[in-house]
Amino acid sequence: MRNKTILVMVVLASFTGVKVTAQNLAQAPVEAAPDTLTVNTEGVNDGFDYELWYDRGDVGMILKEGGAFECYWNNINNVLFRTGKKFDCTKTQGKFECTKTHDETGDISLNYGCDYQPIGNSYLCVYGWSVDPLVEFYIVESWGNWRPPGSLSKGTVEIDGGTYDIYETTRVEQPSINGYTTFQQYWSVRADKKTEGIISVSEHFRAWEKLGMELGKMYEVALCVEGYQSSGTANVYRHTLNVGDTTIGTGPENNEKLSVSPPDTARDFAE
Repeated sequence: MRNKTILVMVVLASFTGVKVTAQNLAQAPVEAAPDTLTVNTEGVNDGFDYELWYDRGDVGMILKEGGAFECYWNNINNVLFRTGKKFDCTKTQGKFECTKTHDETGDISLNYGCDYQPIGNSYLCVYGWSVDPLVEFYIVESWGNWRPPGSLSKGTVEIDGGTYDIYETTRVEQPSINGYTTFQQYWSVRADKKTEGIISVSEHFRAWEKLGMELGKMYEVALCVEGYQSSGTANVYRHTLNVGDTTIGTGPENNEKLSVSPPDTARDFAE
């Protein structure tokens, strides 16, 4: 893991309960917690694959035990913080080739808990990719000021005690795990916001396939916090991932809730 030492006041405030304003952002110290990721990076921590990716702004990600993490983002364009599992794949001539479909991996589910405090456009979701066909997928549990993806629903499904709208969108010549290309996005978006509990990921896959939304071989499944032209903080205090007969993560008994106090409103960043 690549450790960085630059941390703005947003994350310090979120962990200590101090209210964030533009004034104390401007006075933010340079020193940082030693295990805070602040540049694009990926790796393995305590059995989980993790990745931080962003293209502008101030971000920080602190990896904790068993897939849990804390993060902040401030005035970014796009950012993804995630921990999960990357499957058996190899990259050949710029494209990933993977070995197993979701039926072959066994049922996938996760148990999570998150103090999620976005200001603006953001998602708390299961995120991942399949190849052959190339598909980027989202199971959105909560969001900021905009409920994605803003298109017509293909149908609804009842899973884990909640109602989800299902969507399919097309991305034309956009960045992907295989470089810039055209690919499909599949979405399940919960009708009511939720920030902890169980997500039966494979049930969503089956619901999509019943609507003709085919998945290929699995590249990745992860718990993700994504932000788009926004700011915020999140504390994933629980993350247990089940794939077939294998379980990784902390379970509900560890990484208990911490007190996260992000800015009260977006106006705090402008004052």
